[in-house]
Amino acid sequence: MAQTMKDILNRMLNHEELSREEMKTILVGITHSEYPNEQITALLTCLQMRGVTVDELLGFRDGILETGVPVPLDCDRYIDVVGTGGDRKNTFNISTTSCFVIAGAGYKVAKHGNYAATSTSGASNVIAQHGVKFTDDLDRLNRCMAEAGIVYLHAQLFAKAMKFVGPIRKALPFPTIFNLLGPLVNPSQPQCQLLGVANLDQMRLYHQVYQRLGIDYGIVNSIDGYDEISLTGDFKVTTSQYERIFKPQDLGFELAKPEELQAGATEQEAKQIFDAVLENRALPAQKNIVLANAAFGIQVLEKGQKSIDECIAIARESIDSGAALKTFKKFVVLNS
Repeated sequence: MAQTMKDILNRMLNHEELSREEMKTILVGITHSEYPNEQITALLTCLQMRGVTVDELLGFRDGILETGVPVPLDCDRYIDVVGTGGDRKNTFNISTTSCFVIAGAGYKVAKHGNYAATSTSGASNVIAQHGVKFTDDLDRLNRCMAEAGIVYLHAQLFAKAMKFVGPIRKALPFPTIFNLLGPLVNPSQPQCQLLGVANLDQMRLYHQVYQRLGIDYGIVNSIDGYDEISLTGDFKVTTSQYERIFKPQDLGFELAKPEELQAGATEQEAKQIFDAVLENRALPAQKNIVLANAAFGIQVLEKGQKSIDECIAIARESIDSGAALKTFKKFVVLNS
């Protein structure tokens, strides 16, 4: 006999963990409106208080992908560069800019993103600012991947489950398991991912998740709390191959100042920084931060076979040669 949500909640109160299959079933049930909001709220609260397990996170991921719109791309190896968000640092669009630098270097990218939750400008904000229209049309997406080397997947078009929990998430004053799911539910299911996390607990969790998924990954965290490589101090990188703490100087970069990472107060200001990096006229710190994040993404794509210095050189050439900008312009034309 199927468990009711009341049974599940009783088990949670007894500090029991749920299986991957149980969590998937619950997520699918949420999309069929099988549970009242009060019970979903209680479940999310219990998970947050206890801490989410790897199986629980994977179960919700399975459910979101199963109830969402799949994106099978005609491409065998590509990367997504994404942050968990929520570091409340209001940085400019570092991951998104890095994606176009990686694509400009000749690699394939499927960037998954959304509108900003806690900052001035999320990935979808900065891309929409350029007149891009989001699409879930598979032919258009595959054409864009073939011709520009990059596609953008606006989360709201694909993860149908999210709208069922939107009002509950808004009403709760704390982050939930859904905040952890964003980086794991790219509907094209990339084989490579560079993920920025805001703390080392999250790094450990995703490290275990990626090992279970069997993909090539890099997870980065700046020790001073940025969910990307900020170059404002030491940062930790965990990949399929190694775990190491770097200083900006190890990569030949100057220390960046926190104010040099700011997105500004408006979407327009964030767009101007994004454009300045791709047009190679940004502040040195802004360019360096994008080079660092793009380089670790390239290293993941190369299965760790290239040194980080080689990967920085590849990323630098993408900007300096104008290839990153050319890639972005082509992407805009294909999606306007």
